[in-house]
Amino acid sequence: MVTESELEELLSDCPTLYHMAEDGSWPSIRDKGLLSTTALLDLYGVQGEARQQIEAQRRPAGVLLEHTTLPHAVIRDQLPMDDRGLRRCLPAHIEPTDWYRLLNGKVFFWFTKPRLITLLRAGTYRTRSHDVLEVSARKLVEKHYPHIWFCPMNSGCTKPWPHARDENTFRRIPEYSYAEIRRRRKRGERVVELAVDYSVPDIADFVTRVVRMQAGQEIATLPP
Repeated sequence: MVTESELEELLSDCPTLYHMAEDGSWPSIRDKGLLSTTALLDLYGVQGEARQQIEAQRRPAGVLLEHTTLPHAVIRDQLPMDDRGLRRCLPAHIEPTDWYRLLNGKVFFWFTKPRLITLLRAGTYRTRSHDVLEVSARKLVEKHYPHIWFCPMNSGCTKPWPHARDENTFRRIPEYSYAEIRRRRKRGERVVELAVDYSVPDIADFVTRVVRMQAGQEIATLPP
């Protein structure tokens, strides 16, 4: 479990959370909240086979969502992960489709900037600009504590090596094995991801800065 003092240590070590969003998406996120893939599909009314392909299968490319009364939205690709890698690292009772659905139901943040930079510089991401949200970890945890999960790994990556994972990879804050992980990991790496169920509708309340970045370099600071 995570004690109050351990949580305080974590929030002191990692005061800022980072979320990489599609270029130009900040105004919509500010107005409608930070939505998971599942929440976006609900908002845009995507159903049937189209929803199945987005929510329960690997996305080799970003998916554009359009609606007559809503601005365009883009659901990110899942290039760092694939079925072959997932079959190697998941137990037999969990299918790749189960893992895709699990991830698509959450909103994700990195606990450290180096993790963010690694993603920004990976593959085709490094050739594009992105809106990066910097978020107060303490304020987000205080407000959404019951809906938060901690994860000790990059849950959306199976390359170059598919590290083992299962239904217990994500743990609620009180259930996370912080003390055990603390013994073998340095500060900043004791929790890798913070995930929130479904959406963070009030994300603007916790954002401290929004920066447009490409390949790890800041291009511009965006207005709040």
